[in-house]
Amino acid sequence: MKMYGISNCDTIKKAKKYLDANSIDYAFHDYKKSGIDTVTLEQWLKSVSLETLINKRSTTWRQLTDEQKHQLIENQNLAILVENPTLIKRPVLIHQQHILVGFKEADYQALLEKE
Repeated sequence: MKMYGISNCDTIKKAKKYLDANSIDYAFHDYKKSGIDTVTLEQWLKSVSLETLINKRSTTWRQLTDEQKHQLIENQNLAILVENPTLIKRPVLIHQQHILVGFKEADYQALLEKE
């Protein structure tokens, strides 16, 4: 199991707390510190939509130009996400062939019950 996000994010902290409380092992990838690549993003987009992946409530989204937003949404210019990983909703949890974006305890519990 691997979790992607930013370590100082409150939602990441909640997700980590849930996993730790349930004794679930996971690796954490801080994409603000370690970055993210287009290959990983393309893999995610096989399971979730770009709309699901983008955090349109973020400060980073509001700072993009209209042209950048258009390039990202309409043309799926993933380089914009690579350059601005804080545009990605958090956390992104990868478990086997499943991907969860955001943290909802019920979703995590349902995913873990599939094991």
